[in-house]
Amino acid sequence: MASLSTKHILGIKYLKKEDIELIMETASYFKEVINRPIKKVPSLRDITIANLFFENSTRTRISFELAEKRLSADVVNFSASASSVSKGETLLDTVRNILSMKVDMVVMRHPLQGAPFFLSNHIDANIINAGDGTHEHPTQALLDLYSMIEKVGGVEGKKIAIIGDVRHSRVALSNIFCLVKMGARVKLCGPPTLIPKNIQSLGVEVDHDLRRTLEWADVANVLRIQMERQNIRYFPSLREYSLYYGVNKKLLDSLDSEVVIMHPGPMNRGVEISSDVADSQQSIILHQVENGVAVRMAILFLLAPHKS
Repeated sequence: MASLSTKHILGIKYLKKEDIELIMETASYFKEVINRPIKKVPSLRDITIANLFFENSTRTRISFELAEKRLSADVVNFSASASSVSKGETLLDTVRNILSMKVDMVVMRHPLQGAPFFLSNHIDANIINAGDGTHEHPTQALLDLYSMIEKVGGVEGKKIAIIGDVRHSRVALSNIFCLVKMGARVKLCGPPTLIPKNIQSLGVEVDHDLRRTLEWADVANVLRIQMERQNIRYFPSLREYSLYYGVNKKLLDSLDSEVVIMHPGPMNRGVEISSDVADSQQSIILHQVENGVAVRMAILFLLAPHKS
């Protein structure tokens, strides 16, 4: 059986192109599985997975839990707000206590950058990064890639726009690493205050004009404005942001060609994206959600210690 070159998924930065291709291939198999009448397979029977979410999450946590249960794994859910972390216990002590219960894999979301990497150096379990601070969100980038491949038939040479709050988005960074690695052309678009300086060093272009960017693009991945991560004002108001960088139906209909619209969620409808775009035929947002389960099943299956 083919295997990944790593025992963890800490970030797209650490994956080889061959790893990504293997995940895509395996996800196609599991996409077929989850569309069967009986959606469960015994692939990870006797494997115990702990979902450690130190930060609020709905879609990612549910997607991982569903993927784990579809693979017949035993699942332990952990919430920091209802745990000893709220009493001052350290991250390492928390995880060691959980691992003493014979957990094989850890899926972790944490508000601090590098937390999954830190853990990978101190514990034996396989770790999947479900988002660390503003650093990376690798499984989101992989499901985005799978959704693009499904819609436009591969990304090599395709023009992909990432629009919005790039500065605070871990999704953006993982997407950049993933798309550049797979041969796509990537352009970032947003207010100058929300595009990090020198980000062109990652092999991307930058354009602050939304219409020009959409005219150029085959696919547009629209990012949420992350107000909770902004400790200063990066633009005058949400109304003004929407006026200059909101993707709406009138704008899309005025373009020379049709652009595929994506969004990692949750959406601020009426800010970065209008409802008539989010719910339109051009949008593949719900396909991203569905594909998230298949891609996460593939990652869990490929990383899991297969017991004899």
